[in-house]
Amino acid sequence: QAAAPLHPVAVQCQEALVVVTVHRDLFGTGRLVRAVDLTLGLAACLPVSQNAAENTVTFMSGLHECGSTLQITSDSLVYKTSLFYKPTSSGNPVIVRTNAAVVPIECHYPRKSNVSSKAVRPTWAPFHSTLSVDEKMVFSLRLMNDDWSTERRSYSFQLGESLHLQADVASGGHVPLTLFVDDCIATLNPDRNSSPRYTLIDLSGCLVDGRADDTTSAFISPRPRQETLQFMVDAFRFAADDRNLIYITCHLKAFPADQAPNPLNKACSFNKASSLWVPLEGTGDICSCCETGNCLLYG
Repeated sequence: QAAAPLHPVAVQCQEALVVVTVHRDLFGTGRLVRAVDLTLGLAACLPVSQNAAENTVTFMSGLHECGSTLQITSDSLVYKTSLFYKPTSSGNPVIVRTNAAVVPIECHYPRKSNVSSKAVRPTWAPFHSTLSVDEKMVFSLRLMNDDWSTERRSYSFQLGESLHLQADVASGGHVPLTLFVDDCIATLNPDRNSSPRYTLIDLSGCLVDGRADDTTSAFISPRPRQETLQFMVDAFRFAADDRNLIYITCHLKAFPADQAPNPLNKACSFNKASSLWVPLEGTGDICSCCETGNCLLYG
């Protein structure tokens, strides 16, 4: 509906944008508000255009821009923002002739259906063939006992022992998936960006800890199932720090099982006998970037 004095704010919820058109007779009194006093969202985004003939102001914002928020309900994605009118003094700072106003704006998008998008172009598989719309993927990362049969009860290790780490994804009703570990970072507190930190896995699935001379860290072959990935890491501590607690944070991802591993979806260990990187699955060339460090170039 076009913006007019009876409906002064018109909203268009587009595929990736929200377009807000505001009639400057915001209060329906015939007194036009100033365009400079109108902003969108907590980020105070400014209008992109004005129409002097129709006395309208237009805002255009990405769904995640201008300080908008996202609420996820059982059946909808709801993007929320607000139109702010904050009148500035018009000559006499002692008096004001209008009140500030806030107009809440919402865009609702259904969750339980497949959607097409010009903004998002999947490079590996259509959405409907990859995910079941009413299922969720549940990822987990656990410390296992030495024979991988159950979760380890104690999280205490001695130097010289090995950590048995198992990553899983519960695929539910999805198409078959293969789990990969993009990266793993060890830190002394829960913030993975804190210092000191030590990288165990990097470059989209290269177990770089196994490259060190004094380690046997590696992915375990074969997998027990496609949606599970197991790997061992030799116990360690941070030098010059007497704290005994270490946090390991990993980024896990699922990939369609019917597609071959590639430099961005792989699990590569370093074989010290051959001095070569070896993939858990796939051809050896997918691990070459573990040595050169340019895996992201394949993206």
